[in-house]
Amino acid sequence: MFQSRTHNCGELRLSHAGQTVTLAGWLENVREVGANFAFLVLRDYYGTTQIVVDTEDMMHIIKGITKESTISVTGVVRERESKNTKIPTGEIEVVPSEIKVLGKCRHNQLPFEINKSKDADENTRLKYRYLDLRNPAVKSNIVLRCQVVAELRKLMTEKGFLEITTPILTASSPEGARDYLVPARNHPGKFYALPQAPQQFKQLLMTSGFDRYFQIAPCFRDEDARADRTPGEFYQLDMEMAFASQSDVLSTLEDVLVPVFQKFGKYQRISGAPFRHIAYNDAMERYGSDKPDLRIDLEVQDVTEVVQGCGFGPFENATVKAVAVDNFTQARKWIDKLLVDVEVQTGNKACWVRVDDEGNLTGGISKFLGECKDAFVEKLDLKPGSFVCMAAGKKTAAQKTAGVIRTMLGKRIPGHFDEDQYAFCWIVDFPMYEMGEESGELEFCHNPFSMPQGGMQALLDAEGNTEKLLAINADQYDLVCNGYETASGAVRNHDPEIMVKAFEMVGLGEEDVKAKFPAMYNAFTYGAPPHAGAAPGVDRIIMLLTGEESIREVITFPMNKNAQDLMMDAPTTVSQKQLDDVHIAINIKE
Repeated sequence: MFQSRTHNCGELRLSHAGQTVTLAGWLENVREVGANFAFLVLRDYYGTTQIVVDTEDMMHIIKGITKESTISVTGVVRERESKNTKIPTGEIEVVPSEIKVLGKCRHNQLPFEINKSKDADENTRLKYRYLDLRNPAVKSNIVLRCQVVAELRKLMTEKGFLEITTPILTASSPEGARDYLVPARNHPGKFYALPQAPQQFKQLLMTSGFDRYFQIAPCFRDEDARADRTPGEFYQLDMEMAFASQSDVLSTLEDVLVPVFQKFGKYQRISGAPFRHIAYNDAMERYGSDKPDLRIDLEVQDVTEVVQGCGFGPFENATVKAVAVDNFTQARKWIDKLLVDVEVQTGNKACWVRVDDEGNLTGGISKFLGECKDAFVEKLDLKPGSFVCMAAGKKTAAQKTAGVIRTMLGKRIPGHFDEDQYAFCWIVDFPMYEMGEESGELEFCHNPFSMPQGGMQALLDAEGNTEKLLAINADQYDLVCNGYETASGAVRNHDPEIMVKAFEMVGLGEEDVKAKFPAMYNAFTYGAPPHAGAAPGVDRIIMLLTGEESIREVITFPMNKNAQDLMMDAPTTVSQKQLDDVHIAINIKE
């Protein structure tokens, strides 16, 4: 099979008893039980095999071998007296006649115990990632990742999509995040950028006459880390379809992703296709998020009208959102922790009230709700034992804070969180524009390449009227699973006249469009097909399939939260000659 081994460490069975075999792998453990008797565990990619040493010569050899050294073992397979039913090779053991050291581990003390590496400090794990990956529990996520990517490629190819790779060195593009810049040695003062996504290239492929495109695309964004987002680079199943509508893209992705989640997912239950559609505004109103976790049965309710004028300062001239739960038995200490956690996560304070056994409002801000008590109870359908947590402020802030309250209550109070499933939905009808929080000016809400619903006429009708512009929706959609954005896409704006008009609304003229997106603008003037696409995140899909809470657990060599590769010591300084070659001067301010 291999030059250095006849079998792997997960292969031998009772049927191999009596055969002489050669195995190779890592020395996982040595347990001496006598002067000339020891049990060894040999591990490779495929599994583990027990080796039994029972001679003085063999004991002399193994005493000089450190754990995690790579060795080859030649010996005879025999039936074990004490069988281990927990492993496939648990009925046999190998009695060695020869042991060779192939690669010596020169460290008597490892940074962590291999099989318990997930318990180690994360930065230590990342620094010694090659050791961390020896842990079968860690390795299994990477194996699953390979299997899922292969399945995605298979399913997309079966649907007539061509896998086409797009450039890594390209031009900087204003797509929302910071670019990673690469200085151009032969063009002093100019820079390439690593692509935040293959967005423009895949749209250009549609104008080039390709009908269905996909790739497992690397994307590069200089963003801060989150539990569900790694800094630096990530991968997505990038896809685009010519002469296609929103429904074409959505049904295609459902056909591809449902089988993948059924085949590889941790949970047996999964939303059936077609997935539920929820308009963006409805999602914000009912769930306080455009990424609602539908495994939670609680919803956000608006109580603004019934609490206005109650005398509680934060409610005055504010939007007030509430989340109510019945049969609430938690203590005051529990409530206090909830309020602290909400404020830490959102930066906004929450308030509360509960209903006692006689139906009276008590605790929290109950003293302010006396006059509006009946309307408040009726609005939320409260009963004795109910608990209400509220958020107030500007509409968006109140919605988002209430969304966090909904999630915390749903996951912390038994009976409201049906965890063991994949709950999918499509968020549709995103606003085309929004008012920038920092600029106070009209900005694109999400993707500037999306087609506005109603096309040119919708833009003309709303021109000069901010309120009407904010009411325009885009043909844009997100796939959400268990509270995570799993894919994002849109019907593209393929008409250069509509594109120019859409950019005019945010203060950019035709020359700005030509300057920022020259290739795409010019290509569209040569007759572009209507087209649409999306990009499910591969890393996030694997995280959902495995049930891991951190996306770094499913990436082979991830960076840490500070965008550092501790294993390779990146980023790092470079020589002055390297800087001179690319015409770069370092000027770090104190």
